[in-house]
Amino acid sequence: MSAFKMFDLMSSGMLESIKIFFLTLIFTLPLGMIVAFGRMAKCSLIRNITKLYIAIMRGTPLMLQLFVVYYGPYYLFKIPLTTEYRFYAVIIGFVINYAAYFAEIYRSGIESMPKGQYEAAKVLGYNKIQTFFKIILPQVIKRILPSVTNEIITLVKDTSLAFAIGYVEMFSLAKSVSAAQTSMVPFVISGVFYFVFNLLVAFVMGRVEKKMSYYKI
Repeated sequence: MSAFKMFDLMSSGMLESIKIFFLTLIFTLPLGMIVAFGRMAKCSLIRNITKLYIAIMRGTPLMLQLFVVYYGPYYLFKIPLTTEYRFYAVIIGFVINYAAYFAEIYRSGIESMPKGQYEAAKVLGYNKIQTFFKIILPQVIKRILPSVTNEIITLVKDTSLAFAIGYVEMFSLAKSVSAAQTSMVPFVISGVFYFVFNLLVAFVMGRVEKKMSYYKI
């Protein structure tokens, strides 16, 4: 089989990897902010629960978390496993994992802001919500963009872990085609895919960072 035919055969896996990537980002970015607020909450109960959640998500392998999300309902409640749920398990697993990382990035950015800015905003008549969204958040985004970019690039590569619960994406399809054709070409194609995808991510994030360069902090 030619490399072109292999590429065509693996194109569906590429689309699945891209789907995992974008859905994870769509849900993770806002969820991470919510978790960050929980981590900084004045209520010790909420703060400690959030800290525990973050510790578990960052302290255990993503692959293990995927296993728990996928097989947990069956072992705990005897809910039958379905092909449709496999996809949902992948998205849930990735979202709850990456939300913990983004939460800490958000928190570090928010807590790095000088308290004087909050006080100045209060003097100018801004309430807390206005202060956060109009003054603090734009500066926070500028500060955390490099860290966010690193996490997004890692996410591109981590989409390959979906194979652990039998979901057919780029890497699992490359393994299947490679075994069937006794060839390393599928792995080369998958490597090129991840590399090019990350180049695009780095380019887009670089443009975003340049657009926000007017926030001089």
